[in-house]
Amino acid sequence: MGLLMSWDEGQTLTTRWDHACTAANELHGYWKLGESYSGFAEALVRETPRMLEPLKRRFRRAMQGLPGHAWKVGGWIALAVDGSRQESPHTAANEAALGCAGRDKTAPQVFLTTMWHLGLGLPWDYRVGPGTDSERRHAREMVDELPPHALLVADGAFVGYELCRQLLCGGRSFLLRVGSNIRLLKKLGYYERERDDIVYLWPQKRQKGGRERPRVLRLIRLRQGKQTVYLVTNVLDRRQMTNTQARKLYRLRWGEEVFYRAYKQTLQRRKLLSRTAATCLVESQWTLLGLWLLGLLTVSRIMAAGGDPKAWSVAKSRELVRQALRNEPPRRQRRALLSDALARALLDNYQRRSDKAARNYPHKKTEKPPGPPRIEPAEPEEIERAKRLEPANIVLRWTA
Repeated sequence: MGLLMSWDEGQTLTTRWDHACTAANELHGYWKLGESYSGFAEALVRETPRMLEPLKRRFRRAMQGLPGHAWKVGGWIALAVDGSRQESPHTAANEAALGCAGRDKTAPQVFLTTMWHLGLGLPWDYRVGPGTDSERRHAREMVDELPPHALLVADGAFVGYELCRQLLCGGRSFLLRVGSNIRLLKKLGYYERERDDIVYLWPQKRQKGGRERPRVLRLIRLRQGKQTVYLVTNVLDRRQMTNTQARKLYRLRWGEEVFYRAYKQTLQRRKLLSRTAATCLVESQWTLLGLWLLGLLTVSRIMAAGGDPKAWSVAKSRELVRQALRNEPPRRQRRALLSDALARALLDNYQRRSDKAARNYPHKKTEKPPGPPRIEPAEPEEIERAKRLEPANIVLRWTA
């Protein structure tokens, strides 16, 4: 029922509940449904924690079983991570429990962070919390659910010593953007194969005590328009990941931004409707699960027909499922099986001949791009501290 409600176009939760009940009665007449949405909401809050992990595992198995070669991108099982906030109603319960991390007078918010598969264009995992929550903490909670030997791609908000250490200890790789908030060291002498592109992530507070090792990284500089993008990775072998491959992987990360746009705009879920923090959190989660399942249904049919999974049109598949639930005939075409219709739910393939005419909308984000990281030669005392640690060539061999 939660999934059916996530696909519905109703403007209130009660309307979505009524529509879901009608569809469920037609599909499964033996189901015993509740009498009211409020009773269903109480049950959903109570039962959601028990149902989430089995559902996620089922969806992941379905993703791994999809036909085609989209499971890997350039030889990597690549996933991106990013977060987004949703507003909720201005109720006293929401304001007290959810908080707000935006401007003054912004509504209470829910913070959703998603791991997103770059090849399939589908979620892999997610975390939700109050609007004041940390997407970096959400990412660390999801690291253990990444596939073995996966590559995590993220922007500058996620770079940190703890996340890098956790990924390295778990046998995963990463490609992270760095900005002016990060200090990188050069010429530390810790790695025996010093090169111009070798840098070290070793915050000063991690140097105290002599137990935390420097993280040996490779710095990649990419030109993007008028600015330079700085990326760091633990893949030190340039043949294993070339700069061209790194550029492609980082560009694919933009697909997660498009996924969030589909979540908020295409499914019309920019603002939650629940009036308590507990129901806001489950509403956000079931919307994500609904979009995830809608993607699985569509992408599986597209790939079975030999198509590109990233050509999935959320708007078209949304309309097809809504028509099927209402038992409406399709417009301007003959009725077909839903599975066959979903195989044709593809983005338009027209080629744009000029730049989009962008307007200066009042709420349009105009964030300043991150500056270059602070790359500094290691201080003499830092070099001495590094000499007292396990040699980097041994540490990297153990990690591999």
